[in-house]
Amino acid sequence: MRRKVRLLLGALLALATAALGLLPASAYAASGGTGAAGGTPVVRTDRGAVGGAASDGVERFLGIPYAAPPTGALRWRPPQPARPWPGVRDATAFGSSCPALASTNGPRSEDEDCLFVNVWRPAGASAGERPLPVHVFIHGGGLVNGSGTQMDESSLVRQTGVIGVSLNYRLGVFGFLGLPGLAAEGGGDTGDYGFQDQQAALRWVQRNIAAFGGDPRQVTIDGESAGGWSVCGHLVAPGSRGLFSRAMIQSGSCHSIPLSQAESNGAAYAEQAGCAQTEQSALLACLRAEPAGHLLDASGSFSPAFVHGTPTFPIGNRQALDTGAFARVPVLVGANRDEGRTFAAGYIGAGEDAYTSFVDGIAGDRADEVLARYPWPANPDRFTAAYLIGAIMTDSGVVAGIGGCGLQATVEDLARHTTTYSYEFDHRTGPGLTQIPGYVWGAGHAAELAYIWPSFDNGTPIAPLFNAAERQLSREMTRYWGAFTAHGRPQVGGQAPWPSYRAGAGRMISLRAGGQSTDISAARFAAEHQCAFWDTMPVTQNLS
Repeated sequence: MRRKVRLLLGALLALATAALGLLPASAYAASGGTGAAGGTPVVRTDRGAVGGAASDGVERFLGIPYAAPPTGALRWRPPQPARPWPGVRDATAFGSSCPALASTNGPRSEDEDCLFVNVWRPAGASAGERPLPVHVFIHGGGLVNGSGTQMDESSLVRQTGVIGVSLNYRLGVFGFLGLPGLAAEGGGDTGDYGFQDQQAALRWVQRNIAAFGGDPRQVTIDGESAGGWSVCGHLVAPGSRGLFSRAMIQSGSCHSIPLSQAESNGAAYAEQAGCAQTEQSALLACLRAEPAGHLLDASGSFSPAFVHGTPTFPIGNRQALDTGAFARVPVLVGANRDEGRTFAAGYIGAGEDAYTSFVDGIAGDRADEVLARYPWPANPDRFTAAYLIGAIMTDSGVVAGIGGCGLQATVEDLARHTTTYSYEFDHRTGPGLTQIPGYVWGAGHAAELAYIWPSFDNGTPIAPLFNAAERQLSREMTRYWGAFTAHGRPQVGGQAPWPSYRAGAGRMISLRAGGQSTDISAARFAAEHQCAFWDTMPVTQNLS
């Protein structure tokens, strides 16, 4: 029986994880001009020219507006076109992150002028030459935090020759608030503004990436955690069709909630924010009058999710995947061997009572069966509860179905309808997201990110701690990601072959350090995660 997961995603996944001025063109001409050796690279977009920076074989164009600031009357409305600008816009620094509470995924932000894209290209690339494939990364953070600044695409661009793009999108209550009044304003659409931002950014890529030397017909969308969740959304959303040609899902779910639930959650939030008016126009006026900081401070219990039963998502995202109602493009999808250890770190120091309480919460009258499969040892230590709970979270798919048996279900659904490649990140002794003495993070949620994006950290630098075997894995993973972006096949000469996945009898790659990556069978993967058991077990815990 397919597992039924009911949880508030934002609070969980959030654990894993200067305004730009306008300068006249003469300011750039003085330093060498467009394309001049040692000068500033300049590209003209459909809203105006941008001047970037170059170093180490990569040119960067950062903080480019793809939509108007969603402030004032535009708060909780679909993204609107950015205003044109004169001269050459300085694109050498990232734009503001979207409003979010402080977390390991970034500092607090209250700036709603945050809808920016960033572009990286190989030095010397330009329009008019052979266009390059494009890799667009959508950041994670449970839809409540994170930004496009976390994933510097320089390493991927330098090693594989693709063009890299990252983006910001509205988060939390700013991006995913559902209310009847907003649905009335939006022709039935409400609660998916942050996702609509992503669609606007992808349309920006279609209009503009050729000017940077990219090929709009070869756009791969990639995302991790909430970003992977978003990629699954783009696979099923009618409005995303034609905006990409390949898709990559790293530790992402395909979860969505019905409109009625979104509006109920929205009403509870409005009351928490001090806007309890029963008349919808008054309620919206109240919320739009509040400063961003107040709306943030009232959002602690708000859990964002994609909303179905709307024009953006006509049917549930999981239903669309189950029935094959999604874009038939090549897909690469995977997760990490120990996803749950990242979320279970909060149980460090907990004892057996806390452990059995957790199991009771997810398994109910079948708790004894779970305890028999994940027994409390005779000689526990302070990490025992965290390791056991982490294993259960991973294997059961209780964390939004992002790993273990949840991954297997997603891969099977995809592979029945389109070319699919799957992986498990299986390096279990690498640096953790943060340093907790004695705690072994394993291949926890987000552990793979620093191997492809050395800029990523969760408050503690990770890539500088790699040993030689891990640096080799980093190079290999980067080349796999680049090959899929370029060709729709993660095949790289001199590296372990990566087989496509066949529904019912699939094979996937196990990514390991030191040149030890190898393909494994779906049957072996299922046995490692006890899927024969978990597939009979409805999981209903609310982990918020």
